[in-house]
Amino acid sequence: MTNKEISKALKLTAALGELHGENPFKLKSLTNASFQIDRISDVLMGKSLEELQAIPGIGKSIAEKINELLNEGITEELLHYKSITPVGVVAMLGVKGLGPKKVSLLWHEMGIESPGELLYACNENRLVSLKGFGEKTQESIRKNLEFKSANAGHLLFAEAEMVALEIIKYVKDLQARWRIEMTSQLRRKMEVVEMIELISDVDATALQDVLEQSNDFTLTHIDEDFESVLTYTYKEQYKFTVLCSGEDSFEKNQLLLTGPPEHLDSLDFDPEEEVVSEEALYSERGFPYIIPELRDLDIEKAAAIDVSKLVNLGDIKGVIHNHSTWSDGANTLEEMALAAKNLGLEYLIICDHSRSAGYAGGLSIERVYAQWKEIDAINEKLAPFYVFKGIESDILTDGSLDYPNDVLKDFDLVVASVHSVLNMDENKANNRLLKAIENPYTKMLGHPTGRLLLSRPEYPINHKHIIDACFANHVIMELNANPFRLDIDWRWIPYCMEKGVKVSINPDAHRIEGYGDMRYGIEVARKGGLYKDFLFNSASLDEMKEILKK
Repeated sequence: MTNKEISKALKLTAALGELHGENPFKLKSLTNASFQIDRISDVLMGKSLEELQAIPGIGKSIAEKINELLNEGITEELLHYKSITPVGVVAMLGVKGLGPKKVSLLWHEMGIESPGELLYACNENRLVSLKGFGEKTQESIRKNLEFKSANAGHLLFAEAEMVALEIIKYVKDLQARWRIEMTSQLRRKMEVVEMIELISDVDATALQDVLEQSNDFTLTHIDEDFESVLTYTYKEQYKFTVLCSGEDSFEKNQLLLTGPPEHLDSLDFDPEEEVVSEEALYSERGFPYIIPELRDLDIEKAAAIDVSKLVNLGDIKGVIHNHSTWSDGANTLEEMALAAKNLGLEYLIICDHSRSAGYAGGLSIERVYAQWKEIDAINEKLAPFYVFKGIESDILTDGSLDYPNDVLKDFDLVVASVHSVLNMDENKANNRLLKAIENPYTKMLGHPTGRLLLSRPEYPINHKHIIDACFANHVIMELNANPFRLDIDWRWIPYCMEKGVKVSINPDAHRIEGYGDMRYGIEVARKGGLYKDFLFNSASLDEMKEILKK
């Protein structure tokens, strides 16, 4: 099990224990251990019981539970709680806005045992009389349930791509000459994928023979009308389809499956016509070859994009908006700096959380100054690599930033972000962001819509007004590269470029491994047609020093 899986198992044990009236001190130790394990970068797999106990915050009892998880995949205690708790009640714990106390009330006092029953109760206005609830809480729960339901079965691009690559590698390891590729939304690099879809140039029987050599694959369906379409489950968790196209029709079927339909209509493509290659077909239609990730754009706009100017991962010279153990990161500031340097980057702009983010160990003014001393020492040690003194300042409810101006003015870069009170209407949300953008010390707007893909919808803002304000106030727009965010949405990148607003692709890394998320930011930036000239952190160290000095 990974550290994250262990953390989730302990957190679920604590939540189910609370549902069943377990000792609160025991639950608190489980919750604390879950939090600590999620933060540490040291892999727990393979550690002895004694080594586990040596981890701060992990006592003998918790170490034994972790050891059990590592060896068995589940603990007897968690197994017991699951056996006496309806599956639907466990599912309700995953609904945003519902903690164990509220779920316990819904279950024991109202007999609600599933998210479906809960949505019905919300629609029937039955929660308002329950202690601790009310009209606003009921409405919030209803919206969260509807959002969760609408996105059921979908996958983040990062997860879907990882699974698809594992499947492709398995097949290619056994049959190197076969073609098997990603298609549809995966090939177009959509941020959320409805289904993992693949295409192969071999017949269905041959592919079945290869896949069924492994217990990881379970055949679940063969299309009656189109027997070359196979549906499998991978590792009992991921559903995927594969079209066994055959060599002669591979190019045509790849084009058809990649889509989207609007793009094919613009090409005036007839599914009956022969396709030697996608490149040849585009040329016949009078278009340059349009790479798959650009095919969600209007075809004329996509055709006008100079692909050679699109951003690439190698264009990033420094990594901006990252966290360390000074706030809620898993690695020390020096570890984050060394990792960035080892990646060949020239600088790191550390942006730990500001003081209002108490839940994330936000920095008091005194701790800000203490961090700056450490940064000075690291810069001496790692020169010419350079760490800039940044902060992710919370945008407060009224739009003001989190520190007084005499503190803000001394940061090299201030990323202003919203982290709380996300349920404002468009007018209030807009005014809040506009005030923050107009603050003379705001240099970058962080994850502007606050969305968490498949988990939390974006709060409503008028993107044009916000982008216009960024241009007027010389504020950089963040494209947060975390696969859960990918915010600003790629669909607004063309407008950023039209208005002359630069975009910074930032990983928002809370651990060293988070730097890898920059790739996802690059991919959606290319999808929006972002040119290198508009990439803020394509600036070299010397250029960035000059930019921030101004």
